[in-house]
Amino acid sequence: MAKLSPREQAAILQSLGAGVVPAIGLHHIQVGRLKEVEALIGDLNLVEQGGASVRFIVGRFGSGKTFFLNLVRNVAQQRKFVVAQADITTERRFHGSGGQARSLYSELMRNVSTRSRPDGSALQNVVERWIGDVDHQIRSSGGSEEDVKREFTRLLKPLQDLVSGFDFVTVITKYYEGFLAHNEDVQSCAIRWLRAEYSTKTEARQDLGVRSIIDDSGFYDYLKLFAKFVRIAGYAGLLVSIDELVVLSHRLASTAARNRNYEALLRIINDCLQGRVEGLAFLFAGTDQCMSDPRRGLYSYEALATRLAPNRFASEGQQDMSSPVIQLENLSPEDCYVLLDNIRRVHAGGDSESSPLPNDGIIAYLQDCNTRMGAAYFQTPRDTVRDFVNLLNMLQQDSNKSWQDHLQAISATSTLTKSDEDEFVAEDDDLSEFTL
Repeated sequence: MAKLSPREQAAILQSLGAGVVPAIGLHHIQVGRLKEVEALIGDLNLVEQGGASVRFIVGRFGSGKTFFLNLVRNVAQQRKFVVAQADITTERRFHGSGGQARSLYSELMRNVSTRSRPDGSALQNVVERWIGDVDHQIRSSGGSEEDVKREFTRLLKPLQDLVSGFDFVTVITKYYEGFLAHNEDVQSCAIRWLRAEYSTKTEARQDLGVRSIIDDSGFYDYLKLFAKFVRIAGYAGLLVSIDELVVLSHRLASTAARNRNYEALLRIINDCLQGRVEGLAFLFAGTDQCMSDPRRGLYSYEALATRLAPNRFASEGQQDMSSPVIQLENLSPEDCYVLLDNIRRVHAGGDSESSPLPNDGIIAYLQDCNTRMGAAYFQTPRDTVRDFVNLLNMLQQDSNKSWQDHLQAISATSTLTKSDEDEFVAEDDDLSEFTL
C-alpha cells in the first residue's frame, strides 16, 4: 500500500466531505471500474503511437464521472502525457461569438498539467523545459544563439502545415529571446498568447510581432497545434479532459446555440475516429440525460446520434468497450464496502485498526443507506461517501457517542432531497406540461 502523506489525507477528506472529487491521492481510495480503466489505457497506448481517441464517460449525477476523469488524468501523467482539463459552463463552450470558445481554450491551457507539475499551471514549464533542452544541446556542440533559433525552426517545421503554425513558431522564438535576456515581460507575453489571453490582434502584433491570436474560431485548430508541439517536446501526447457536457444540453436555452456546439463537437469526433489527428485524446463527461434526451441531448443531433449509437449486439448488462461512449456501471455493494474501508483507512492516517469505526460499523452504515436511499446508495455514491466522512469526523471529535448512536439519529430523519438531475429537468422550459 502506497504511503499516505498528510497533504493527500487532507485533500481527500476535505474534498469528499464537501461532495467533490479530490485532485490528488485518488489511488488511495480507487475501487472498481477495471474494464473502463483498461479501455482508456488502450486509448493512451494508441495516442502514444501517433493515433487519436475520443471517449464520452456517461453516468448519473454523483456516479463518479469526475472521479474517473481525474483517475485517467493521473494515469496519463504517469505515462508522460500533457493533460489539459476544464469544465463546460455557459461562458466556456465549444462554440460562441462572444469569446466563449476562447475562454474554454484559456481554461484548458491554465490547467495544463504534467507528471512533474500534476496540480496544473504547467504550460510555461513545458515550453521552458523544451527550450532549455534544445539550447543546451546546440550550445554544448559549439552553436550560437542564431543556431538555436534555426534549430527551433527546423524542429517546429511540421507545425507550419497547421493553422497559425508560423505564428506559433514565432511566439516560441520570442519566448527564447526573453529567456536568454531574462526579460520576464517578453516571456509573459508569449505565455499570454499561448493561453489565448490576447483579445486583439493589434496588441499581439505590438508585443510579439504576430498577426493572429487564438480566438473563438480557432479553438480546435489550436488544440491540434498544441498536441503536435508537445510530442515534438518529448511528451507522449495531449489528453484533453472536459467535464459537465450537461451544460450544453440543459443550460443553453437556444436550440441554435446548442446545435452549433454540437457541430463543433461533431468535427472533433470525426477527426479522431477517421485518424486525421495525431497524438491527441479527448475525454468528455456527461449525464445519461445529456446524451439521450430526445429534444436537447447529443442524440437529438442526428449526426452525433449515428456516431455515438450503442452496439446493438451488446445484450443487457454488457457494454462494448471499443465504443466512443462508456457508460459507468453501478458500483456493487461489495465495491461500496471496499470504498468506505479505503476512506476509513485514509481518515485514520493509513491504519484502519486505529479508527473508532469497526468493520461492523461500515456494514451497518451501508444497511442504513440502503434503507434510506434504496439502490441509489451505490448507483450514485457521492452522498453515501459524503455522509460517511462526516460520520468519521464526528466519531473522532466526540468520543461520548458511539457509531450506533449516530446511525440511530440519522435514521430518524429522511435525507432524500431533490437531485441535481431533477433541477436540470425543471429548468427545461422549451415545453410546458399541464393537466386538465
